[in-house]
Amino acid sequence: MLNDLITLSQTFLRIRNREFKRYFLRDHSLTNRFSIIVGQRGIGKTTAMIQHLLERYEGDRYSRKALYLQADHFLVARSSLYEIADEFYKLGGEFICFDEIHKYPDWSMELKSICDTFPNLKILASGSSALEIAKGSHDLSRRAIVYRMYGMSFREYVGMDCGIYFDSMPLDSILSGHQQAADAVVGELEKKGLKVLALFKEYLECGYYPYFREYEDKTQFYMTLEQNVHTTLESDLLAIHQSLNGSSIQKIEKLLSIISSLVPFTPDLKHLKNLLGIGDERTLKTYLKYLEDAGVILTVSKSGKGLRELEKPEKIYLNNPNLYYAMAEGRAPDTGAMRETFLLNMLRTGHSVSVPGQGDFLVDDTITFEVGGKNKDGRQIRNVANAWLALDGIEIGHGNRIPLWLFGYLY
Repeated sequence: MLNDLITLSQTFLRIRNREFKRYFLRDHSLTNRFSIIVGQRGIGKTTAMIQHLLERYEGDRYSRKALYLQADHFLVARSSLYEIADEFYKLGGEFICFDEIHKYPDWSMELKSICDTFPNLKILASGSSALEIAKGSHDLSRRAIVYRMYGMSFREYVGMDCGIYFDSMPLDSILSGHQQAADAVVGELEKKGLKVLALFKEYLECGYYPYFREYEDKTQFYMTLEQNVHTTLESDLLAIHQSLNGSSIQKIEKLLSIISSLVPFTPDLKHLKNLLGIGDERTLKTYLKYLEDAGVILTVSKSGKGLRELEKPEKIYLNNPNLYYAMAEGRAPDTGAMRETFLLNMLRTGHSVSVPGQGDFLVDDTITFEVGGKNKDGRQIRNVANAWLALDGIEIGHGNRIPLWLFGYLY
């Protein structure tokens, strides 16, 4: 059994490895004995796992001390994960990776048992962004460190597509030194005959998911992305939330369809309940939470409210700008919604974001942002302290006017 799995592992390590390394491995050393990477489909979790494994064993994919497994592969299904780990450990195994773990029945029980029984075995698993680590009685939250992985930032997109690399910048550095930072990036790009605004437009259309490079035709990329969204809802959510059924998933898909046609969407829960045929508000809020946990939408609550379980969101967006194109159904995506979504998506990776009384977003309860095009004058935030304009269509800003694209350098 194990020989077949080792051969399979070596094959995957060869065909799934990529040269470009994401921010994730720079920011997270994954030194804990038991780590879990969660994130939406297609953002590069598998590649990150494989790169980490190969780095640990100096690029030797034939090392019998490491094993990479896809949890839903038919060869894996011949034995339990525990039995595989047991045999691997007894033969000198040190490091085992379980990819797409949420597709394996009783995954939490098996991983808990592996962790408790083999104290010298390092475990790395990946799963859907909707993965519930503390779900059921087999609580992994005290054993595993969970890392959330995000899609490509604009900084990473420029690095991957153009070979021009800059370090990420914390938000306070962007606010205090945005002119110098933007000038440095624009200057390096122009040396190669590239324009930052043209690249940013491409990024908004197809740069959030690393696999965009596999498609010459954007239409094929959008079809794949839309299929991934439906697979997330119809497969991943059903695997994780056993209380859901076909009817529930249909309602969740209809809810997503309504949201995608109206973003940025301020929900009227009573109206939505009637449209979807849902009896109570709590169920509707739960469905919204499932969509957000799955990495399909982003929700923002009103500022000044404490974080409450299943609170009504003030605004709902699709998760990232690429989804606006994939789910447009022939419509031209709303430019304002995409701009706001981009900024929210970038800020959410390291900051709390809410909806203020004035402006579009309040960050960490102290910084207000208004988002718009190059001609926006900022009258909405004129009397607001620590307020900034995030503007599309400008290469370099001045004062409180910051190029929107520069927030793509937050990670």
